[in-house]
Amino acid sequence: MRHSDHPLNLTPASKSLSRREFLGAASAAIAIAGSSASASAAAPSAYNGKLCFFSKALQSMDWKRLAQAVKRMGFDGVDLTVRKGGHVAPERAAEDLPKAVAIIREAGLEVPMITTALTSATDPTARPILATAGKLSIPYFKAGYYYYEFKDVRGELRKAGQEFRGLANLAKDCGIQVGYHNHSEYIGGPVWDFAPFIEPLDPKWAGYYFDPCHATAEGGAGGWKSALHFAAPRLKMVAVKDFNWKKTGKGLEVAVCPLGEGIVDCKEFFRVLAGTNFQGPITLHIEYEPEDMAASEREPKTISDTQRDLAFLKDHLREAYGASEK
Repeated sequence: MRHSDHPLNLTPASKSLSRREFLGAASAAIAIAGSSASASAAAPSAYNGKLCFFSKALQSMDWKRLAQAVKRMGFDGVDLTVRKGGHVAPERAAEDLPKAVAIIREAGLEVPMITTALTSATDPTARPILATAGKLSIPYFKAGYYYYEFKDVRGELRKAGQEFRGLANLAKDCGIQVGYHNHSEYIGGPVWDFAPFIEPLDPKWAGYYFDPCHATAEGGAGGWKSALHFAAPRLKMVAVKDFNWKKTGKGLEVAVCPLGEGIVDCKEFFRVLAGTNFQGPITLHIEYEPEDMAASEREPKTISDTQRDLAFLKDHLREAYGASEK
């Protein structure tokens, strides 16, 4: 097989790493993360980053009600959806994102990140969204997803990598950092498949949005840990949720559940995370309410579930990091 046909290879214009260079970079990154964890494990710094609420769970609320609810629940900020069906429509980002952010900030909260569906710099909404977010001093955004069609995996990977590189370059121009979410079953789910496309990019502007739920689904008992150590040197954001396997007629599916009730090793995850002294935003995801529940019932139930999960999250952060200096 020619080197150019390898699934981890990009075209020369992409400034890709060779197989030897990538493996060397991977080993170095793991060593750096491992040494960082070892050095910090004895006396990790307190977590002083921002705990965020993923606004998708209260999508029925307007900006003001959302901000008030999130503040009452005890979060530091909002991970705001800026995508179709989200709190800010992508085509109206230039007009509406400043208004939404102003209302959230007036409530005493921050917007450390936004969640988008952007996968390409050629998307007509990409520059308006990212330029507006950059002007508002929003530090991070979550990119959209790339999917395996399982027709030409090598080609699908190369195309996704090229698209992401263009998006990351646009983000850099706009002054906002991109984090790629490791969603199970999608490109980048295992971290390792998409890493060759992220690693050559400027680490100040492009990195990982790590999710232990999906990392556990992809890698089991040990895969999530090696993936986290690898991502640690350029870890931008963290998503938190738990899950159990659900057996269906189509096979096993991820069934999200309350924190501590699933198979994610939360205690070990936060211990490892504290060892890296991660201080970026941590977003809590509440994604286990019945889809057919009425909005009037969903909102109070979601708030109750969120308060329980937030207490669990804060307890584990205190145990892993030590007392907060906030």
